[in-house]
Amino acid sequence: MRAGITRRIDRARRAAARATILPLLVRGGIGLAFFAAMLVAWPVSLVLSGYAALLAVAAGYPVIAPRGRGPTVAALAVIGGWILDTTWYDSRIALWRVLAVATLLYAGHTLSALAAVLPYDAVVSPDVVTGWLARAGAVVLGSAVLTVIALGLTARLAGPAFLLATLVGLTAAVGLTLLLARLLRRS
Repeated sequence: MRAGITRRIDRARRAAARATILPLLVRGGIGLAFFAAMLVAWPVSLVLSGYAALLAVAAGYPVIAPRGRGPTVAALAVIGGWILDTTWYDSRIALWRVLAVATLLYAGHTLSALAAVLPYDAVVSPDVVTGWLARAGAVVLGSAVLTVIALGLTARLAGPAFLLATLVGLTAAVGLTLLLARLLRRS
């Protein structure tokens, strides 16, 4: 057991010595995105207490394990905080908070995907990371615009028309999922 721990420590030292700046910045961005999402999602009274250290640990887990369960654990911590804040603490749901949590979760998730395929010792052009972030920014902007439009339409389409639109959307989503599953099995 002692030899296994010693090997892991030696491996961590070698990894730290070989690490390059851009992969480390991507991993730092993961931690920042998830921690900011937790700060926005969790109740303010808990964030200002000693629980913020636990949130930082949960946000830091995907930094060291972007390929594993780290991003899932961090996302579930954010979602758990949101549910706790909006149900138990009965906080008002504000549009800016919804958009901020969604944006930060997506940023953490997409940076985790990048870090999962980016070795810590890779020499990477900054264009790779900026292109990745530009595409992620376009997705976030498009999603935010569509969210605001959809929320504006819900006030006008309340009643049977809204129910019909919801059912049509769910049917389309299920149909598309079945189609994609069938196409994947064929190939």
